[in-house]
Amino acid sequence: MTAVDERVEGEAVRGKAPLLRARDLVQEFPVRAAGGVKGGVVHAVSNVSFDICAGETLGVVGETGSGKSTLARSVIQAPRPKSGTVEFQGQDLMTLKRGDLKDARRQMQMVYQDPFGSLNPRWRVTELVEEPMIGYGAGNADWRRARVAELLDLVGLDPTSYGRRRPHELSGGQAQRVAIARAIALNPALVICDEAVSSLDVLIQAQVLNLFEKLRRELDLAYLFISHDLALVKQVSDRVAVMYLGQLAEVGPAEQMYREPLHPYTAALLDSIPRVDAATGRAHRPTVLPGEPPSPIDPPSGCRFRTRCPKAEQRCADEAPQLRELRPAHQVACHFPLAGLEESLRRPAGATAVGGPAAG
Repeated sequence: MTAVDERVEGEAVRGKAPLLRARDLVQEFPVRAAGGVKGGVVHAVSNVSFDICAGETLGVVGETGSGKSTLARSVIQAPRPKSGTVEFQGQDLMTLKRGDLKDARRQMQMVYQDPFGSLNPRWRVTELVEEPMIGYGAGNADWRRARVAELLDLVGLDPTSYGRRRPHELSGGQAQRVAIARAIALNPALVICDEAVSSLDVLIQAQVLNLFEKLRRELDLAYLFISHDLALVKQVSDRVAVMYLGQLAEVGPAEQMYREPLHPYTAALLDSIPRVDAATGRAHRPTVLPGEPPSPIDPPSGCRFRTRCPKAEQRCADEAPQLRELRPAHQVACHFPLAGLEESLRRPAGATAVGGPAAG
């Protein structure tokens, strides 16, 4: 059974209070002028807002340099955002002192792209998995030993076969399973996966994705799943957030967004995915989005996608579009959205938008 078949649909988590609530996050980094390169400020994340409920997976996609990883690090306050709020389990992480923030991070863990880079090469697997428990003073030595064996078994590694190995004695998939075991050792509520399967081959990717789904069901985990691969994100996400140059372009239910995207950038990303038409058997040739993303040091005025957008008009340069709900739980930041929804923006308040209630 694939991750698609096993996925809990987004409707199952609707109506719950958010586990994580981010509002108007801004993350910027100063850049010094050097070697003829102009200095300035990198606008890595600009006024980003989103929620994640318990048991939900929010996928975040976008091109390299869109701000996905910076967004993840801003959530865990590493480093703290320049402005905005991040509420996790009712606590505003932006106001917590170092000790309290460490306690809050116990419930938020990360799985990185390169498992070997996050594992101490000198330690054995049992030591690697036990480390976070020691760091937080969880249980005694006997309890931790039993917990390590339980965790390895949970991620599909035989403790007797793999417990004494070091990272260089593991394959990429096995090392990532060890990293996942470490991440869930303290029973977190949220796991942030930053390109967690992009370094694995396709077969191992599928196995690890199914492992993530199994853990979500059994442990009631929520995920912030970051990837540049839209096809992969669709397999595991209840909702998908599309980022472009530090801002959210579109947020909505995964199936609906892939079937009928509202933002031209989302449509361009979907057109870039190789696929075969099930009816005709003909291969779809990917369409490459023209141009390069502008510099985050000097982003365009108004809509940041306008310099590459086929629908751009003067309004796009003069006025930055705001996220608005055009379908139930489906938001887009575009003055001229796709799927014939331009007309919905001109309807009077209370009018019914295409496919749902009144537009936001």
